[in-house]
Amino acid sequence: MDEVLHRTENNVSWITLNRPEAMNAVTWDQRERIIALLAEASADPAVRAVVVTATGKGFCAGADLRGSPGAPAGERVAGDVARMIRLGAQRLITAVLDCEKPVVAAVNGTAAGIGAHLALACDLVIAAEAARFIEVFVRRGLVPDGGGAYLLPRLVGPQKAKELMFFGDAVPAVEAERLGLVNRVVPAEELEATAREWAERLAQGPTRALAMTKQLVNASLDGDRAAALAAEATAQEINMTTDDANEGVASFVERRTPKYLGR
Repeated sequence: MDEVLHRTENNVSWITLNRPEAMNAVTWDQRERIIALLAEASADPAVRAVVVTATGKGFCAGADLRGSPGAPAGERVAGDVARMIRLGAQRLITAVLDCEKPVVAAVNGTAAGIGAHLALACDLVIAAEAARFIEVFVRRGLVPDGGGAYLLPRLVGPQKAKELMFFGDAVPAVEAERLGLVNRVVPAEELEATAREWAERLAQGPTRALAMTKQLVNASLDGDRAAALAAEATAQEINMTTDDANEGVASFVERRTPKYLGR
C-alpha cells in the first residue's frame, strides 16, 4: 500500500497521506515523498495548485519516528537532535512554505504536533467539522518543533499561541476558524469537493503572481517596512514580464474575463 497517494487533475497536485490505521502519523519515507512532490509541483508548469489531505479519520497525528534514521537515545551526542529536527520536521514545513504554487490543506480529522504544523503551513486551510488541532508537544514534555513557534504567533498572536502550546488542549474546527487557524469549516462529506473547488479556482489564476504574492505575505512579518516595500516593488517588476500579467491588463481594458495560462 502506498503511504502517500498522488494524482494530478485539472492542474492540481493532490498529495494524500495514506496510513489511516496510524491516524497518518508521518514516517520518514512519507515526509521525504511529500517534500519531493512539493518540489515537483514548484517546477512543473502543468501544476498550478496543490492540495494536502489524508485518508481515514485523522489528518496527521504527528511524527512516527519508528524506523527513522538516527542514533538510539542512549547513543546520541550533542547536536544529533537539532540535526534531526533541521533535516526532518523543519524541512517538511519549509517545503510547504516555499512551494511556488498555492497549497490548500483539506483537514479531514485530528491534526496534532507536526500534523497541525503541516496544515497551518499551507496557504489556505479547509477543515471538516470533526477536525481538531492539538499542540501535543507539552503533553510529552517536549518543545514544539516543525516551525510551530514561528507559525502560530503569526496566525493568532503570541498570547494565544502560548496558551495553545502551554496547555496542549484540542482546538475544535469551529474554534480554530474563529481564531484564524482555519479559513473554512465544512461537513465531512463536503471537504473534498470544497478543496477541489478552491484548488481548481487557484489553478485557473495567474500562477506566477500568486507565487510572488505568497512569498511577499510569508516574508512580511520577518522584516521591516522598507524591506517589505522593496520586495513588493521587485515582485511587481518581475511579474509584469509574465504573459498572465499582460493578459490581466488587456482583459481589463477590453472588458472581458481573463484567461490565465500560468506563465
